[in-house]
Amino acid sequence: MLKSHHIEINPKQYEHYGEQALKDIIKHELCHYHLHLKGKGYQHRDKAFKELSSRVGAPRYCTPIQSYEERVNYIYRCKNCGHLYRRIRKVNLRQRVCGHCRGNLLLLKKYK
Repeated sequence: MLKSHHIEINPKQYEHYGEQALKDIIKHELCHYHLHLKGKGYQHRDKAFKELSSRVGAPRYCTPIQSYEERVNYIYRCKNCGHLYRRIRKVNLRQRVCGHCRGNLLLLKKYK
């Protein structure tokens, strides 16, 4: 549920990508706003949001300022096969297993 109808813009987007980023963010946020008021699916994963954002030329997500590798906060390794997983968000080790061999994961490094 949307808590407010305020449009929040990260100033770093403007600094890094310029005026076009502002226009894209505003179009994107207005899609959320419009669909929410209409009682339709306004989240990124909803069909109505995907269709409207495509129709008006609004991106579904912002262009990241940093690459995925620069944003990685956690590194996990499979205890069985040794495969490494780099993740931005923390993984619940009780629920997640290796996608290659179904082995248990071990937290190697936490950056933040």
